[in-house]
Amino acid sequence: MSLEGQYDPDNIFAKILKGEMPCVKVYEDEHVLAFMDLFPQAPGHTLVVPREPVRNALEMTDGALQAAIVRVKRIANAVKTALEPDGIVITQFNGAPAGQTIFHVHFHIIPRMEGVALGAHGGGQADTDELQKQADRIAAAIETP
Repeated sequence: MSLEGQYDPDNIFAKILKGEMPCVKVYEDEHVLAFMDLFPQAPGHTLVVPREPVRNALEMTDGALQAAIVRVKRIANAVKTALEPDGIVITQFNGAPAGQTIFHVHFHIIPRMEGVALGAHGGGQADTDELQKQADRIAAAIETP
């Protein structure tokens, strides 16, 4: 899918936002829902999904984008505190050629440990109990504004 196209209100992230599909929740408010990636590239891989129904960041309103990135920073700091990684990747893909596979805007927060290879995007599914433990640690470290 290219950068242009119609938003699909039945994409998996839209269903998660509507409560029609489960997730391992880390954080939510009126602007975003953050949850663990079921197919993580590294332990602690967290997704931040804005509630605005758009395909990518280029389509977001300025206010929704500003609100989202502030929360991405807050959650990334919680990942840093909770998991103590050596580094953190924050990324966001726009269009299939850029690596986007779900066409609802979302941000990836991926903890990195020195010398540990990053898993494939969309690779193997993680254990839900382990994801819940990571989510609980990250959620406990989120600082309220």
